[in-house]
Amino acid sequence: MKRIGVFTSGGDSPGMNAAIRAVVRTATYHGIEVYGIMRGYSGMIKGEFVRLDSASVSNTVQKGGTILKSARSQKFMTKEGRQQAFDQLVNHGIEGLVAIGGNGTFTGAMIFEEEFGIPTVGAPGTIDNDLFGTDYTIGYDTAVNTALECIDKIRDTADSHDRCFFVEVMGRDSGYIAIPCAIGGGAEIVMIPETQMSVDVVIETLQSGWRRSKTSFIVIVAEGEEEGNATHTAARVKEAIPQLDTRVTVIGHIQRGGSPTAADRLLGSQIGIAAVEGLMNGMRNVMAGIVDRKLVYTPFVDTINKKKLINQSFMRMVEILSV
Repeated sequence: MKRIGVFTSGGDSPGMNAAIRAVVRTATYHGIEVYGIMRGYSGMIKGEFVRLDSASVSNTVQKGGTILKSARSQKFMTKEGRQQAFDQLVNHGIEGLVAIGGNGTFTGAMIFEEEFGIPTVGAPGTIDNDLFGTDYTIGYDTAVNTALECIDKIRDTADSHDRCFFVEVMGRDSGYIAIPCAIGGGAEIVMIPETQMSVDVVIETLQSGWRRSKTSFIVIVAEGEEEGNATHTAARVKEAIPQLDTRVTVIGHIQRGGSPTAADRLLGSQIGIAAVEGLMNGMRNVMAGIVDRKLVYTPFVDTINKKKLINQSFMRMVEILSV
């Protein structure tokens, strides 16, 4: 393999630049040319290709976001759009791809390979940590620490004013951000999609704490929680416990930005190297990941379709520590 392409797709996550840097420098180390594809599949269709070398990725490992930018492409979901993307790759002599992203990115890559035969190795870049085949995804550690820093500040105000704060964190289909934030932030309750805790249980728990003369509370709500978002949940609690002074904070997209932690820089670098060397060894339609501290390659079909389960011992920790 003489020339490969690398792109980022879907939501940005801290550590993506570390992965891009590792891809470029690993390819260069092995004598392979690298092209960066701007704006994901959208840029692939339009031919937005940039030649990258070691100097191109200097001073990037510490930066958040993605230097290749990211975009969602409706056109790539059509056969016509994928044909245009393939033609652009052929015109640039690109023989393999490294795709940094999540489920949607890998779904597109799998279909693309089945239709046109371009091998792709994926790197798990998403703050949600919801991909089967890796213990941690690139950006997850940074997102948790960003959210936790906010929760610590909110706790100060909750305690000072005897308030109950409902704090919404990201995680559309996963509670992986919410749970460590609840444990590390000393929250009384955590609501995640996996457990489907009812608002009635939240009300009962808060009333129990109130009767024990507890005057401040933190409730962590994952944005994908089945019972509703933090605002909806807080309104129902206020209706049931009018004496409780409630506030809502949605941490939002600051969880996706910022300089990556050491853990995310290391993970991005490790996965970037593994992705390139996977392509060199003939791998295709797989995601590089770390499971039990060992490098593994998981087929896209498993990464996409298999559910990454929440560690139930963490839920037990929340229950015990919130007493």
